[in-house]
Amino acid sequence: MARIPYPDLDKLQPEAREMLARLPAPTNIFNMISHAESCLKPVMKLGGTLLGKLTLDPKLREMCLLHAVNLVGGEYEWVQHEPIARDLGVSDAQIAALRINDGAAFCFAPAERAALRFTREVAMDVKASEATLATARTHFGDREIVELIVLAGFYTMLARVTETLGVENDPPMGSALVKGIEARVKKT
Repeated sequence: MARIPYPDLDKLQPEAREMLARLPAPTNIFNMISHAESCLKPVMKLGGTLLGKLTLDPKLREMCLLHAVNLVGGEYEWVQHEPIARDLGVSDAQIAALRINDGAAFCFAPAERAALRFTREVAMDVKASEATLATARTHFGDREIVELIVLAGFYTMLARVTETLGVENDPPMGSALVKGIEARVKKT
């Protein structure tokens, strides 16, 4: 049960109601974030950018996202993104390794292990070590490095919202959410 009540969505400003209407289904997380109405649109737009406009490989994005939220205890985002990761080809062995925070497991390719280690350090230590950054840079360009940092920060922030406020899990939207975002991105 949520630790504070969800806002009355009928009392939101039109822009906030329009943003919520873009989702394939109502979601507790964005309903709760709409308490901070002026944050809702930027949060949703950044989330959409992370899901639809990165140069980072989508499969790797989902692995790193799952790793980051699991490290900080973000069950809501895990529930939402595990089906997306599976749809993108993340294997059962990889999901299991991520669930126990084993980003160094042999089921991951070297580039994946480098990205997961980088994500772990960014999420848990605030900054990656020189050695971890150097290893990540052998696999990824500067843009992808920054994308990994923003991804880890964004999804750990969402985990802090859901866990602090006791936001109840929603049924997973799965790839419907990502496909909707990708379709909107293609129009722009």
